[in-house]
Amino acid sequence: MSEPMPMVLVVDDERFFREAIGDALREAGFRCRAVASGEEALAAANDPAVGVVVLDLPLPGSSGLDVLRRLRADHPAVRVIVIATHADQEDVLEALRQGASDYLAKPLHDEELVLAVRRAVGAFGLEARLARLRQRLRALDLRMTALSALAAKAGADDRVAQLGGEITAVLADILGASKTSLMLIDDAGGELRVAAAAGADVETSRMDRVAVGAGVAGVVFASGEAVVLGDLDADVRFAARTPREHYRSRSLAVAPVPGVGRALGVLCATDRDDEAAFGEDDLALMQILARHVSHLISGPAGRFEASGSGESEQRMQEAAIAHAPATQGAAAPSLDSDAELARAICDVLAVEVEPRRLVDAALRPVARALSAAPVSLYPIDNATGELRLEGQCDETGRGDRKSLPRQRGLTALVLQTGRVVATDRPQADPRFDPDVDTPESAVAGPLLCVPLTWRNKVLGVVRVFPQGGAAASARTGEVLSAVLSAAVRNVFLYRSLLESIEDLAEARREARGPLSS
Repeated sequence: MSEPMPMVLVVDDERFFREAIGDALREAGFRCRAVASGEEALAAANDPAVGVVVLDLPLPGSSGLDVLRRLRADHPAVRVIVIATHADQEDVLEALRQGASDYLAKPLHDEELVLAVRRAVGAFGLEARLARLRQRLRALDLRMTALSALAAKAGADDRVAQLGGEITAVLADILGASKTSLMLIDDAGGELRVAAAAGADVETSRMDRVAVGAGVAGVVFASGEAVVLGDLDADVRFAARTPREHYRSRSLAVAPVPGVGRALGVLCATDRDDEAAFGEDDLALMQILARHVSHLISGPAGRFEASGSGESEQRMQEAAIAHAPATQGAAAPSLDSDAELARAICDVLAVEVEPRRLVDAALRPVARALSAAPVSLYPIDNATGELRLEGQCDETGRGDRKSLPRQRGLTALVLQTGRVVATDRPQADPRFDPDVDTPESAVAGPLLCVPLTWRNKVLGVVRVFPQGGAAASARTGEVLSAVLSAAVRNVFLYRSLLESIEDLAEARREARGPLSS
């Protein structure tokens, strides 16, 4: 969902600096408010619109450090940039220890100020996004639990008819969409029919069917890959395929409902209530629900048989390793445990910022929940092009490889396709490479490898090696891909901040026109 830009609160007892900082930020497009004292700052920070505080450390009355401590305690999501002279370096270090996100030295330079605030606004926005994602995960968890209870009471016959209306209602509520539908493949395997819908102004029996490979739904079903579109008209794959009158907002999200070896159908959502475009978080939540729907409509109590055909069925079978939950070994984690794992990782992102601690802390719940060792994170190294080990959680001492090539093994498949690989016997797949798809010990075992993505680009992978007969679940992998991708974005954002401080300081010294009294 789109959010207004957060307000920047400027706190400085010197009028010249207050006005100069405010003018520079407003000229750069930021919303600003300026106050002269710590007491005014603490009162102004209660405004939920405030996301960043530019705080002068030397303040009359309560010191800037005292104000910082109060801000961090009362508004932990707000990013605080402290300002000080070179003579106040001890206070600066203490401020950074207390949680300040950045520091600027007087006299200030406009460009350095704007860049620092822009980074802080980005970090605040990311944390706000994670908070919303945590809330939506909790809501989805509750709704999926209710769906499971409803399914337990449903009869064995025509389970889709009994559950379809509630499934599309859940999707509409979680995504804030005014129109949602569940489409299933027909017996002949050539067309998708609307089995249930929410927000539609016609009966489902009168809705158009979609041929496999045609339209957005047909393409998603045939490829097995979920799609989120911000603007249907701007996407050359679909603009000419879909009548404009079908969609009000031109933004939609479609995710396949997976089956064993083939998809059962698709979930579709369009026309968000607030008219904003759907995003990556919406698609991740949709995919979690789609896997739950697969479990509900194809479970033992009400088996749903869907016939595949021709090329689409063959493609699904070839990609089954990347989509179907593994079946050997212990039972795969439950849907409830997947949601709990996602919440545990999101809770870590709310309290950790420093890259190394954040990576290690985010991997620890994965290792515990999946009885895995090692669990390792590999971003793509821009200098070498290889996957470089960024962090790992391993209580067994096995350890993972320091770097991985990008063109070999099942790990390369994840990078190339952006899809999860989950298998209990990776060595049975012809794409398996023992020098890549095993940890440092070179012992082959269950493997869960998930992509880390940002803005539809794969930035790296996380590898999980379940132990003690635990299974590798593709459903869990989809959840991990969504929440760990958010963690990596946080790491990259903070690292960019740290690595640019010296460059910015040098630019400030060389640039002309510093703000001075």
